[in-house]
Amino acid sequence: MMWSSFDLSVINILWCFLASCFFVAFCAHKVSPRKYETCRVHAIFQDLIRYGKTKQNLKRDEWMRMLDVPKRWFWHFYAVSVGWNGFLLLLYLNFIYQHQSYPSWLIWILDVLTGVPSADSQVPQLSTLLVQLLLCVHSLRRLLECLFVSVFSDGAMHLVQYVFGLGYYVILGLTVLCSDRMGKGTGALVSQLDWLHVAGFLLFTGASLLQHHSMVLLAGLRTGKSGTVETFAHRVPNGGGFELVSCPHYFAELLIYVSLSFVFSGVSLTWWLVVLYVLFNQALAGQLCHDLYISKYDSYPRHRRAFIPFVL
Repeated sequence: MMWSSFDLSVINILWCFLASCFFVAFCAHKVSPRKYETCRVHAIFQDLIRYGKTKQNLKRDEWMRMLDVPKRWFWHFYAVSVGWNGFLLLLYLNFIYQHQSYPSWLIWILDVLTGVPSADSQVPQLSTLLVQLLLCVHSLRRLLECLFVSVFSDGAMHLVQYVFGLGYYVILGLTVLCSDRMGKGTGALVSQLDWLHVAGFLLFTGASLLQHHSMVLLAGLRTGKSGTVETFAHRVPNGGGFELVSCPHYFAELLIYVSLSFVFSGVSLTWWLVVLYVLFNQALAGQLCHDLYISKYDSYPRHRRAFIPFVL
């Protein structure tokens, strides 16, 4: 979809709604007066937006704790993503090389989400194929990091957050196909290659390395030189991107989604709405972590931003 028109498709409205929700949540957290901290609505709101270390000191009723699930279940999100988006990738490859259409149920879903009917003559798009591949690579890396790098304590997340996370990567994979449906490819796949694909791939690679390095540094705060876990305590991270921001892994996540917009040649409005959602989502999570570090450690570097260097 080109920038010249704003299509009020279901998928665009969905991402606008999600981005708006997290933007409002971010603003509400920033301006929320302390006098409301004892309010039940405020407690529920904080319970829904926090997870892990930012949730540990939150005053909650016992019934709220009953809705907790372990934060270490994060790996479930990436397992679902690898399986589902790998499946969609296989369907797209089958469409390219075997000229077979998608299953009827998937066609119906894409029809509803985009409002654009399927066309048997649609030309396969290199951008879609590359985004699917990179999304699978990203999900697989994060799955392996969760299983073999990260050291999770007994931190928790809300059941609503868990269910949302499982559905998120399902919708994300469908969004890639929606962008494909609303875009227009011309010519053979190789002939579609342009400099934005290369720029997107390079940014994706750099952001992925930044995120992985940040996850290794975080894990190192809890492990000894031998790699064995020595503590589950939270410590001040240093080195790498942590010298500029409290959460460089969140900044890297944003850059990864921006890179995928470049791979879409920068013309998929739908994917830019995904980027907008990721911006506000990661801004909220980063601000919560940043606030915790500042309140917990008197010597915490004051020059650090929350998650975007020199900006936020």
